[in-house]
Amino acid sequence: MQAVTAWQQDKADLSATEKRWVDKARAGDRLAFEKLYRSHCDRIHALCWRMCGGDRALAEDMVQEAFVRAWNKLELFKGDSKFGTWLHRVTVNVVLSDRRIRIKRLKREQAFSDDIERVQVGERNVFAGLRKDLEAAIAGLPERARTVLILYDVEGYQHQEIADMTGMAVGSSKAQLHRARKMVREVLQDSDSI
Repeated sequence: MQAVTAWQQDKADLSATEKRWVDKARAGDRLAFEKLYRSHCDRIHALCWRMCGGDRALAEDMVQEAFVRAWNKLELFKGDSKFGTWLHRVTVNVVLSDRRIRIKRLKREQAFSDDIERVQVGERNVFAGLRKDLEAAIAGLPERARTVLILYDVEGYQHQEIADMTGMAVGSSKAQLHRARKMVREVLQDSDSI
């Protein structure tokens, strides 16, 4: 019976210690957050590794992203559950979000690839030179417009994410995307009329 009591006491001490680390980390103490990291990193890595299908590099990226997200969202941890439970949920959300983005990107790439394969006139592929024309049109865009076009249409990021990455306003991101698409369309129409 004493062994159970000692185990329960150790568990209670750990919970109290972890709560202190969380409180300090919330106040901006990076050392306290590092202790939380060290306490949970193996478990979070194992979770990411399983969710990423054994892809070690992707799992490591997801672990890093999960802890960055946890640090940035620490004020949202209410203490209703254990920190480890909350961190587990944050990690699952990070991996699922990344997976959704990857799936969207793959579907878009596959749809584009399928469209190119399907569109043929007789034996001649209509899009034989389109890829080169498209690449040239994109390369000729102003840098900001090109960046937004690639991040939004190719990489699958949302305007808020692009704004966060580039430091521009969401409205500017939308305007740059509109501008880039219009310029590409004009270049491709001009090359069509030749």
